[in-house]
Amino acid sequence: MEFFKIRKDIPFMRHALAFNLVSFITFLLAVFFLFSKGLNLSVEFTGGTLMEVAYSHPVDLNQARGKIEALGFKDVQVQNFGTASDILIRLPASKGVSAASQNESVILALKQADPTADLRRTEFVGPQVGDELAVDGLKALAFVVVGIMLYLAVRFEWKFSVAAIVANLHDVIIILGFFAFFQWEFSLPVLAAVLAVLGYSVNESVVIFDRIRENFRRYRKMNTIEIIDNAITSTMSRTIITHGCTQLMVLSMLLFGGPTLHYFALALTIGILFGIYSSVFVAAAIAMWLGIQREDLMKPGKGEVDPNDPNSGAVV
Repeated sequence: MEFFKIRKDIPFMRHALAFNLVSFITFLLAVFFLFSKGLNLSVEFTGGTLMEVAYSHPVDLNQARGKIEALGFKDVQVQNFGTASDILIRLPASKGVSAASQNESVILALKQADPTADLRRTEFVGPQVGDELAVDGLKALAFVVVGIMLYLAVRFEWKFSVAAIVANLHDVIIILGFFAFFQWEFSLPVLAAVLAVLGYSVNESVVIFDRIRENFRRYRKMNTIEIIDNAITSTMSRTIITHGCTQLMVLSMLLFGGPTLHYFALALTIGILFGIYSSVFVAAAIAMWLGIQREDLMKPGKGEVDPNDPNSGAVV
């Protein structure tokens, strides 16, 4: 299905170096923020108590934080949650103090300062459980990366495998960089979104790589750069339809899904946007610079695809 057809190939690879320099700088900034600021891990990873408190008016965060620290709790995080009248409080686990005791003393202190304070929800995660979740999350990320590399190496060729993994890790690091820079809460749903972006991004790369392979069989007189430009141009209609529909769904979750889905949808939104960019300007360009050529993809003894056959080529 195509909404439109571009008659002339767009010279994407002509500007590949400039776009990849932008990607490299963005990647370095993301790494810098990850090391300098770190991720704002939720209590699911760090262990501790999470409290959501609502007021009837905008809250002074410094005043609320001071009331809690006056109780003897250290490293308390207090931030707005959704609106200026809702706050999210994270209390690290303390030895000898139960979660119920923490909740009771905190909400009592807040009510004394402002009787309109209302405890909406509270969650507790033990430190051991948090460590296990963090380790399991890293294992899941590693398994996904290895699985994608093996899949692409078998289906295509190792140069495409390397290109796709670099592009996918580029997307993941940039998502994490956004969360580190803005200190958005990194929770299990956000980790799930990061893993989803890995799969989503590689799907776009596979479509482009598949068309590149078919183009090598179809167009004997084109060089590698022309082959890649044609592959990207010919799949643009499919890209706009697929990613446009997906982005609309994700934006609906971001705008109307409420606080529970907010950061999950935000991570997906960033990942989808950079996934499109990386598939075109990172993955395809790296494959080109690695020296991908017709001989890498054409198996000996295989017949050529008939250029007049409308059913041949990549499915878009």
